[in-house]
Amino acid sequence: MALCVTDTERALACRDGKAAMNLKRISIFVIFFTSVVGISLPVLLARLFQGKPVHDKAILLIKCFAAGVILSTSLVHVLPDAFDALSDCQVTSRHPWKDFPFSGLVTLIGVLTALLVDLTATSHVENHQQGHNRDGGYAAVGTSEELGSVCKKIVDVEIQHAEQEKEAEELMKMKQRLVSQVLEIGIIFHSVIIGVTLGMSQNQCTIRPLVAALSFHQIFEGMGLGGCIAQAGFSLGTTAYMSFMFSVTTPMGILLGMIVFSITGYDDTSPNALILEGLLGSLSSGILIYMALVDLIALDFFHNKLMSGQPFLKKVSFIALLLGSTTMSILALWA
Repeated sequence: MALCVTDTERALACRDGKAAMNLKRISIFVIFFTSVVGISLPVLLARLFQGKPVHDKAILLIKCFAAGVILSTSLVHVLPDAFDALSDCQVTSRHPWKDFPFSGLVTLIGVLTALLVDLTATSHVENHQQGHNRDGGYAAVGTSEELGSVCKKIVDVEIQHAEQEKEAEELMKMKQRLVSQVLEIGIIFHSVIIGVTLGMSQNQCTIRPLVAALSFHQIFEGMGLGGCIAQAGFSLGTTAYMSFMFSVTTPMGILLGMIVFSITGYDDTSPNALILEGLLGSLSSGILIYMALVDLIALDFFHNKLMSGQPFLKKVSFIALLLGSTTMSILALWA
């Protein structure tokens, strides 16, 4: 007759420091590789199709897929983990954590912070463009005879119109770059939390499936960020730097967690660790929610000229958005 194994006995059997250490060492290289693959795919595809008629459409579909991935990451992965961390009995038994829903409050702060950064940067860019127009704009001086013929006026108006369109494109490009940079900051918060948590864990039964799930997680999240980077049109050096930072963040988090545990024996299930995890998770979730809804989904589906003129493309883009959010949501079964 088979013996029943209690939860405590199972936990003790799974808690093997040596086996967990070997798994974490392997995870550093596996997650780094999958991160590189995920973020490189949309960047390489964008450069491959650059100059071709399908380039803009391909970038748009990648970005819609990215928006779905990022929205799902914030609402299905990051936010529930933050709520769980701050609702743990070890935390809720303390004051003031038992008196107020801090996870929701910090998420709200993350949303408002992202909005403030967005407004500040956009205002700065617009003021810069207006100053440029005042310095380099055309001014009517003297009488009509001094201006020349009517044809000359028309040419001047057309030149001004062309310059305004060019400035609008430059403003949009700078906006896309800002979106990519703020988005990467939010993702880095999330990746550090995941990495440190994995690095501190001594439970091999938890680490083994988590590594596999995180590998797919990094692929899809990397595709999301890579799509935004590709559309922003960064230089090769900046693109490489942002891709590298995304790729090493989770492995560095794992390494940091291993070092902290080896030096201090710090328990990742302690109240202080749970509070820190919950606050950082809530903040990054708020940033990601704002970026996904406002700067990705709303910007493309309501203000993109390419999509507004082609109903079929809008449908395909929505399918890409749905596919990205569904794929990332399914991964929540494991990580």
